[in-house]
Amino acid sequence: MTKRILITGASGFIGSFLVEEALKRGYEVYAGVRQTSNRNFLKDERISFINLNYSSKTELRMQLLGLKDSGIFFDYIIHNAGITKANKKKTYFTVNCQYTKNFIKSLIATGFCPGKFVYISSLAAFGPGCDAENPIRITDKPNPVTTYGKSKLKAENYIRSLTGFPYMIIRPTAVYGPREKDIFLYFRLINRNFEPYIGFKRQKISLIFVKDLVIAIYKAAESELVNRSYFVSDGQAYSMQDVGQKIKKQLSKKTFRFSIPVQFLRVIAFILERFYSMFGYIPALNLEKVNELKSLNWMCDTEPLYSDLKFIAEYDLDKGIMETAEWYKNEGWL
Repeated sequence: MTKRILITGASGFIGSFLVEEALKRGYEVYAGVRQTSNRNFLKDERISFINLNYSSKTELRMQLLGLKDSGIFFDYIIHNAGITKANKKKTYFTVNCQYTKNFIKSLIATGFCPGKFVYISSLAAFGPGCDAENPIRITDKPNPVTTYGKSKLKAENYIRSLTGFPYMIIRPTAVYGPREKDIFLYFRLINRNFEPYIGFKRQKISLIFVKDLVIAIYKAAESELVNRSYFVSDGQAYSMQDVGQKIKKQLSKKTFRFSIPVQFLRVIAFILERFYSMFGYIPALNLEKVNELKSLNWMCDTEPLYSDLKFIAEYDLDKGIMETAEWYKNEGWL
């Protein structure tokens, strides 16, 4: 029989690729999206759409019971819904943690649990490495440096506290690829001949191309393993200078290369925070963001991912940046 999957946050960058891969694998696909979500990358007629109300446990349970009464059950749920940016700190905890709890509690209360629930978390839930040499390991004590990371960790802790609930937790490092809008800003700067870096020490970062991440997620979902957590990267260590060089190569650009002192950023962030706080908001450049940018070690240990799931990334940085650059050009973003 055809297996059925629900992908929440389906209209987002990662979510849209998860939907495409599910269709390739022959699943009956349900995409969890809001009514106002952009569906530009969800135009396949085989997709069924659901607008789940995570903010109301009562309404959510009624929605799930409605699906159950219609004979619809899910073999897999990939819970990718969440936010990476918010104007207020409490919004991170509301959306990333409380809504996840509401969803899972409703699944359990209605007897609607899937064969496996895959929660898409983040390396930010663990925070940067304690030293500059060793990758972050699953056995390390989490120390998130942003509210976003703390909200993801709180959701993880709730999921791990459950008994008899078949979960997988996936913690991607920085994800890049076509349709992504954050690294695109760096592409655009380099396209305009600017190549900025933060601080004078080289960060060690890890990356994962979106299509590789999606394959890792399906390997975890379709495996017989449950109640595991994995970091996901391509297994390599890079610096932002490496990324900048690859982008320059693909765009055939010469740039003005410069470094911005961390202390200068900290002062600007402090001023912006004080100003925005008068209106109850958090600026994009804030002290937490500076802490994230100045951390020297964002490498992560992917050996468990290979040992358990035999995952090997297909895309290295050269191939990933090339495909990303081509997509930006073809779509008129650059």
